[in-house]
Amino acid sequence: MTTTPLVDAAWDRIDRWLLTHAPRTFATLAPPAREEDIRATERELGVAFPPDLRASLLRHDGTRPGPEALRFDTHDRLLGLRGMVEATGFLRSIAADLYDEEEEEEEEEENEDGADGYWAHGYVQFGSYEVTADGVVIDCDPRRDTYGTIGRFFDEIGTTFGKADSLGAFLTRLADGLEGTAHPAPVVFAGRLIWEGPSERLPEWRHAGAPLPGPGVELPPLDLPDDPTERLKVGYLYGLGELAALVATLPPERIAAAVGKQARRLAEETGLAAYPELAHALAALDASNTSGTSASAPPLDSPALLRLRAVKAWAESSGDRVRAAAAVELAHAVRGSAYRAVAQIPTTRALYVPLWRDDLHADLGRPPLPPQPDDTFWARLRNPAIDADAYADWHRQKNASAPTP
Repeated sequence: MTTTPLVDAAWDRIDRWLLTHAPRTFATLAPPAREEDIRATERELGVAFPPDLRASLLRHDGTRPGPEALRFDTHDRLLGLRGMVEATGFLRSIAADLYDEEEEEEEEEENEDGADGYWAHGYVQFGSYEVTADGVVIDCDPRRDTYGTIGRFFDEIGTTFGKADSLGAFLTRLADGLEGTAHPAPVVFAGRLIWEGPSERLPEWRHAGAPLPGPGVELPPLDLPDDPTERLKVGYLYGLGELAALVATLPPERIAAAVGKQARRLAEETGLAAYPELAHALAALDASNTSGTSASAPPLDSPALLRLRAVKAWAESSGDRVRAAAAVELAHAVRGSAYRAVAQIPTTRALYVPLWRDDLHADLGRPPLPPQPDDTFWARLRNPAIDADAYADWHRQKNASAPTP
């Protein structure tokens, strides 16, 4: 289907929105591809690009990789010519391994009639999920009824079409999403686009006035460490992006202050701050942060922790996973597991708050944001509260195996 004016109109809207709201993502867009490179890629792949794909490449030859890159609301990064060749070639090799020559011929015959297949020769991946081989696909074989339409490849099941009738329609949906006229809506943090929205709606909390359970009531454990200051594994910080680098490098007192603010946000938003036992524990946490002294960790049978165990029990029985998680993370906060709490409270809040990154950045004092940490960052980290030993070992082994100049 030829809808090239729709492609140009969609890119006008996308470029304008990104330049205004997400300039870091806009900066990752590549300049237009050259006509001769487009023709050379068609010959290399043995396909005929639909006019919509050609028109899109003449606007932007993909986007460079990285956390700032332009991704569709499917979380796939827009690929340029070389990326399409590499991704498509890889998927062709997978298909070749799955079928012997006779089965491949039968598969081709089915796809010529318009049926979905695992991977047919004319399919081209133009958006990559990157973590796996999954991605968005356009059919570039004009012999098929699906020519020019958009599908998606899943490693487990293969390729299915129906995402959009054309690339122009697919890009128009992206523009609609950016402008807030479609779901999911975008989130912008520090100038980059993030397709992420809350997955939960906080249900009514029916246990707000419930008394503290007596000693004979069986309650679930909170799975708290014996030592609240136990080193935090780096994996807990992965979901924080560039904020993880701040958490890992800011002074401990800044982390403690942020934990108090994050815990207060979580308790108030979930209604758990209404419990006097938890309110008293949060006040003690605030007081210790204000005075700069470390409060002693409350015992596991303290009123605050008993209350949080009861909250967890009630929440789990009603399928309220937000408050079940909140009970655990608030327990880490009031016991003094500062790094665990500052890493996990945002993860819980992300279930129902779209701008949790802005809140955490504010609670950390809004220092300048460093780049998103990579393996080398963690290997060189020297923070006694964070366990990055595996990265340090990897870095040492890498340097030891490097050839001597």
